[in-house]
Amino acid sequence: MKKKLLFVCLFAFMAIAASAQKIALIDMDYILKNIPSYERANEQLNQVSKKWQAEVDAINAQSQTLYKNYQNEVVFLSQEQKQKRQDAIVAKEKEASELKKKYFGPEGELFKKRESLMAPIQDEIYNAVKEISDFRGYSLVLDRASNSGIIFGSPKIDISNEVLSKLGYTGQ
Repeated sequence: MKKKLLFVCLFAFMAIAASAQKIALIDMDYILKNIPSYERANEQLNQVSKKWQAEVDAINAQSQTLYKNYQNEVVFLSQEQKQKRQDAIVAKEKEASELKKKYFGPEGELFKKRESLMAPIQDEIYNAVKEISDFRGYSLVLDRASNSGIIFGSPKIDISNEVLSKLGYTGQ
């Protein structure tokens, strides 16, 4: 009986505490789509990514050519020549793999480029959200665009347009 009473009291306290908090939503995808510098940064990242992928693909193509040539000539090669060719193929594959890791790995050039281009935009959005939250007294701002489990969010508490306005942009 005491446990039930404690549970009911705890639940009531949580309900009161939750109702005292002000919550707002933002749609980060919507905000980012309305910021031209984000679109330019994205386009720049796509161009760099395509360029780097072409470099990796070219080395992979060289590796495949070496392998096809090796297969066609293997019967005519001495053991020493076979080993040299195999080593050259492995070296070319390793070169492609290392280049791919350099460009697209977890700490690769694309990651660094994305960081350098996107961090200022994200910081600007964060500061605008923080200012609005401080001014309006929001204790929690959630991103409805992320997979955070929000099933419904009233448009009345969505401050995305206000964030865009604070940043000097207009929504669609």
